[in-house]
Parts: sequence; C-alpha cells; structure tokens
Amino acid sequence: MVFVDDLLANYIYHLKLGDMQEYNDMSVFPLYSKGDDSLYITLKEALDTDLLTVTEIDGSGSVPELKVVNMANVPVLLLDGEELVGAKQNRVLNTTILLKENSETVIPVSCTEQGRWSYNSLEFKESGNVAAYRVRRTKATSVNTSLKMNGEFRSDQRAVWNRIDDMSRDAGVNSRTRAMSDVYESRIEDLEKYHHLFPVFEDQKGILVMFKGEVMGMDILSSSIAYFVLHWKLLKSYAMEAILTDEDNDDVEAGDAKFNGLDNAKLFLDNVRLSMDEKHKSVGYGCDHRLEGPGVVGSSLTCKDQVIHAAFFSTEDQKKEDMSSYQKRRSFRM
Repeated sequence: MVFVDDLLANYIYHLKLGDMQEYNDMSVFPLYSKGDDSLYITLKEALDTDLLTVTEIDGSGSVPELKVVNMANVPVLLLDGEELVGAKQNRVLNTTILLKENSETVIPVSCTEQGRWSYNSLEFKESGNVAAYRVRRTKATSVNTSLKMNGEFRSDQRAVWNRIDDMSRDAGVNSRTRAMSDVYESRIEDLEKYHHLFPVFEDQKGILVMFKGEVMGMDILSSSIAYFVLHWKLLKSYAMEAILTDEDNDDVEAGDAKFNGLDNAKLFLDNVRLSMDEKHKSVGYGCDHRLEGPGVVGSSLTCKDQVIHAAFFSTEDQKKEDMSSYQKRRSFRM
C-alpha cells in the first residue's frame, strides 16, 4: 500500500466546489472537474434500451455474484452501491465496474433483501436506488479488507444486513423480506423534497454532502452526462441517512448553524489526498483503487489516465455509531 496515486491526488486537488445548498441540516456542494468524458453509458440507459441483461449466475444462484451480459458497442458503467431488484433476491454492486462492450461478466454484489431466496423474475431491473450512506460506508470498509486478505471484491454480508436492519428500525418499517427498497419506499414523500431542493446543475459531475456541519462523503464521475442520470440516485443515498438520523435524534440539538462548510469540505478533500492507496485490477476496464486515510475510506475506478468514478466516506465516530447501532438493534429484537 502506498500514498494515493498521483492521477487521483491531482484530480482531487483540482476539483471545484460549487455554492453550498442547505436543507434540514443537510448541506450539499456540487462538484466540478475539467474535461467531460462520456465514453460509456449508465446501467439505467443500458437496461432501458435492452442492451444489458442481469441475471443470477445460474439456476441455483449465488448470493455474492451475478451475471451481466453487455450487448452494447460501448462500455457500461455499473456504480458502486447501485441496487438491482428481482430474480432470487435484491443486490447492490460491491464496486464500480466499467463493463467491456459486447461482453459477459460475473460481478461481485451484496444482498439487500435478507428474507427472500426465490425467483420473482428471471432478470433484474434497477430499483432507482443507490444503497444508503451507512450501507455503502460499511460495505466499502469490508470490501477493502477482503481485497487485502484474499484479493476478492467481497463484502461482510452480515454487516450489510445489520445496517439495513438499522435502517428498518429507524424508519419503523417492518419489511416482510427485510428489503432495503421497502425502507426507501416508506420515505418517498420526504425524499422528493430533497430532489426538488438539491437540483443538478449544468456540467455538474458530483456531490460532497454534509450533515449538521460534518462531512458524510462524496461521489464524482468523469462524465456530466452520466452524472445527470445518476444524480437523484446518489442524492437519495445521502438524504435517506439525513432523514433517518434526524428522526432517530429528535431530542438532540441541531448542529452549529455557523459551521464553515467550505473549510470542512476542503479539509475532507485534503484527507482524501493523504490516504493510502492499494491498487487492484478491476472486474471490467481499468484499475480499482482502495483508499483509507485520516477519517476516510473509499474507492476509485481509473481507466486510461482518467478518474471514472470516486467515492469517499467519512469514518469519524464510526466505532461509536457502530456500538450505538448494535445496542439499538439488540433491544429492537428483544
């Protein structure tokens, strides 16, 4: 493991932050970068035009793997945390993958529906969701560990399920199959408010999100066209966390309204650039970078000297939150 790759470090250094937007203790900085490479299409675009099929790897299925057939003449971007619903159970992507054109690929995934293992469709469709922030952060940490230990893009499935159980508890949702998508469904009206108040801007390629003055994380893509398609999915991932955390802490005072958001955002980006970087061959095109640093965990996909996607999450107070979640989950089940 070495310090963050020069390509990624320079990319982060030259990111431009737009004007901060705020709603209900959540703050969002639009992110911009130079260039605009749209050499790929998104999962949604490929599925909507019948250029992609996603199925179980065979009739029996395998929880941590799915089969993807890309019939497009261009690469297809599958984003870390994007949820696929159907087949034997719902799953999310364990890492960002730039699928090769006209290819068949087995991809690493995690289950987001603990109580079902039976077909309700032969093929998957996209749910319109990216895994909620707490799920993505936990998954990123465990995938990093798995890559260090055995070179596989595997998550700690139990930890992912625990985070979804936490979401269900905080939302007061009793899902028959313990599905993450049911929690999202329960908060459609609340989430729509965030959709309207945090619009996507021309040439925008990402977001850096804060809650009560503290950075949650960030996502950025190489293409503004792709980001436009993915903006709402990514925004919901962070907004869901803000909604459930607010509901879970109604008796806790709000954060300091006078926090310096720009300074906090820049400090987070500096910490990303100080991270240690472990490089792996991606499942598709390019290299998968796994990063850990001062209060930061995340990953990045690079290809042909370009940063295709980067996602970083704050790990400040994670151990305290993990213990709190465990205690609440235990009392919830008694």
